[in-house]
Amino acid sequence: MSDVEQIKAEIKRLSARATAAKMELHDFSEELPKDWDKIPEVAARVHAVFADLAARRAELKRLETT
Repeated sequence: MSDVEQIKAEIKRLSARATAAKMELHDFSEELPKDWDKIPEVAARVHAVFADLAARRAELKRLETT
């Protein structure tokens, strides 16, 4: 499998994780103010998933343009 194919597969997995994280954040926000003290923890998890996804998309773009 080429690097591009591997990154595309990883992006697909990360997209699924990002969607799940987005729903987790949405569900969490609906429960506020319950567990309000967990906002930084939940936000950090969601941020990390989307940061990983953005990094892999940037890597794919770099590979496809070289």
